[in-house]
Amino acid sequence: MTEAITNLVKLLATEPYRLLVFLVGMMAFVGLNAAYLVWVERKGAARFQRRPGPTEVGYAGLLQPIADAVKLMSKQLIVPAGVDRTLFRVAPLLMMSPALMSLAVIPWGENLAARNINVGLLMIFSFASINVMAIMLGGWASRNKYAIISAARVVSQNVAYEIPMLLVAITMIMVTGTMNLNEIVQQQAGAFWHWNLFRVWINPLMPVTFLIFYTCMLAETNRAPFDMAEAESELVAGAYTEYSGMGFGVFFMAEYANILLGCALATVLFLGGWQSPFGILSGVIWFLLKMYFLVFSVVWIRWTFPRTQFYGLLNLSWKILIPVSLLTLILSSAMIKLFHHA
Repeated sequence: MTEAITNLVKLLATEPYRLLVFLVGMMAFVGLNAAYLVWVERKGAARFQRRPGPTEVGYAGLLQPIADAVKLMSKQLIVPAGVDRTLFRVAPLLMMSPALMSLAVIPWGENLAARNINVGLLMIFSFASINVMAIMLGGWASRNKYAIISAARVVSQNVAYEIPMLLVAITMIMVTGTMNLNEIVQQQAGAFWHWNLFRVWINPLMPVTFLIFYTCMLAETNRAPFDMAEAESELVAGAYTEYSGMGFGVFFMAEYANILLGCALATVLFLGGWQSPFGILSGVIWFLLKMYFLVFSVVWIRWTFPRTQFYGLLNLSWKILIPVSLLTLILSSAMIKLFHHA
């Protein structure tokens, strides 16, 4: 028996099998989070609005996500007449796959990552650009003018907010000197004042840099007050209007997968990843606590602030976030040159 277990461990340690195990585990992790973050969102919205939320299906409504999943899977997948059927079906998968691939390079623990590559940060931002194409493709393939209008607004929004997010990423690359996410976390070892969020001796505006990244993350994941992709109060269901059943369900799951990715990346870049704030007992539990705190803040913001008007949204990026992110980039480079690499 012991020999069989040893042989199994050796088999899983080989690269193809290890990646397969991580892929299956990541898909299960994302699916479970997508299901129960909906429950968290509904319960959170209810608390903020002084009502009970889901209560009927299971204790405190805990089985409500399972009931919702069964309902979505039982609905007919309707493909509108006259659309490109292939593109219409591919768009939801194209929305989900970049998040799954990007999560593969996230270091959940010191030795817990599907793939530790030197350009992990570059890989995440490369795949992130596919989301815009997926939403645009979903709206265009629907052959619905309102879906196309909503998709076009999302492209404008994402292009605007990708710029300050990339400037923040460049700033963090200069500060850390690497694009390897594992090395970025290791540089933040020790107590919480070693986290990049608090490294004001390199850049006094580092907390502002984190705030810019967080705001851009909300916009890139199409969360309120930046939810221009769906905007159900004015465009029915926005770019997803023509999708039904699990076609809409995959778009919905992709939104939560991207929230997980954004919060995980913010945890790595600014909050020390798996490092303990006290410098001892570091591990994956600290990573998850930090990540889910950010996820809860995303839910909190959605049910606190109303959706902004579209032109105000673009002005926030072009007139405020981009100039400030450029300032933090220039300030960081100047301080590194003058005081840390003389």
